[in-house]
Amino acid sequence: MIAIACDHGGYDLKLEIIRYLKDENIEYTDLGCEGRDAVDYPVYARKVTDAIKSGTCEKGILICGTGIGISIAANKVPGIRASLCTDCFCAEATRQHNNANVLALGGRVVGPGLAVKIADTFLHTEFSGAERHQRRIDLIEGDKA
Repeated sequence: MIAIACDHGGYDLKLEIIRYLKDENIEYTDLGCEGRDAVDYPVYARKVTDAIKSGTCEKGILICGTGIGISIAANKVPGIRASLCTDCFCAEATRQHNNANVLALGGRVVGPGLAVKIADTFLHTEFSGAERHQRRIDLIEGDKA
């Protein structure tokens, strides 16, 4: 199950990503926002991170105008590793190396075609499990300093 949410700057791109999720029969839950009226992205970042932390969803996709603010808000939550990706290489690497559980996208930065490819790469790439990558995740999470 994928949690997806956005602010007003990511609304149109969220609709494109949802179309992709439906076409690929990937289960998702849409946690807002519901239109182009201005809203505060930390609210929607928290909805997605709460869904992941509760175990309701495995991964999340967050979208705001640039992807920067919403990824910062998500990364404030322990156990969340949100990665802002602007290409497929970054989406693949962040899953393989960082075991990122949230993809952040910029609705005003990445076009819909590329965004769908980035989401597809993120959702279909597994964590490598390599010791060095797990060690770094543990350092990020504060498990081993």
